[in-house]
Amino acid sequence: MVAGDGPDGPVRTCVGCRSRAVQSDLVRLVAVGTAIMPDTRGRRPGRGAYLHDDRRCLELAERRRVWSRAYRRGAGDAGWDLSPVEALLDAAPRGG
Repeated sequence: MVAGDGPDGPVRTCVGCRSRAVQSDLVRLVAVGTAIMPDTRGRRPGRGAYLHDDRRCLELAERRRVWSRAYRRGAGDAGWDLSPVEALLDAAPRGG
């Protein structure tokens, strides 16, 4: 087993709530220019950040200003377009 792997697969950290979860339970996000795009198939090139499929985690990530750190870009989080991620979260079925 490789470091960072759990019994069910690779483990990643949600950039919003900072909790660790199996990669398949998180949505991979990639930066395309200044837009943050969901990578549901996990095949887009570039550095990925992981987020739970939960609007609260997205709000925490925004409040903590994680995007520049997550994608190793310059200082400041102004100008990131999160609308594709918000659309994905709005379209996701709600668990009960």
